[in-house]
Amino acid sequence: MEEIGLRWLLGQGVSLVALTLCIVAFASKRDDRLFVLLLFANVAFAAQFALFESWVAAGISALIVLRIALVRRFRRNRAFMLGMLLATLAVAALTWSGPRDIPALAAGLLGTYGMFMLSGIPMRIALAGAALCWVASNVLAGSIGGTVAESLIFLTNVLTMLRLRRDARIQYPASET
Repeated sequence: MEEIGLRWLLGQGVSLVALTLCIVAFASKRDDRLFVLLLFANVAFAAQFALFESWVAAGISALIVLRIALVRRFRRNRAFMLGMLLATLAVAALTWSGPRDIPALAAGLLGTYGMFMLSGIPMRIALAGAALCWVASNVLAGSIGGTVAESLIFLTNVLTMLRLRRDARIQYPASET
């Protein structure tokens, strides 16, 4: 029982590190900073899911680290995107334990498409959808910290989209004719 308690506490602690990194990332209006901070946050999320023995989520979170690195160099590259989609499916197939793995798989697929093929607000919309899937995955894994982290990531992402929209209106006001 002591090991389960320690493992649970470690998982919650690691999720708080991920929370901090993600909030700072999604508060940024710069996509490049968003990606770098998300890279480190996903290392923490992979460790957290491993501590909770949620192997599909752990594997996909670890794969997201590679995805972020590739996206920074090969943005809008369909071949790399397809490779990452296939890798995500392969990780899920190798570690699948049942229906509780569906949200993590959906998050991995949605996030991969969004990061490779979209930018700005459309990318953040896709990442917001992925965040909702990660909320469900964290709930199913039993991660309180991860659930709070992904919920706050979703909210921070939405607020940043609103800020970007406001900034675009200020910079390019609609002409009155």
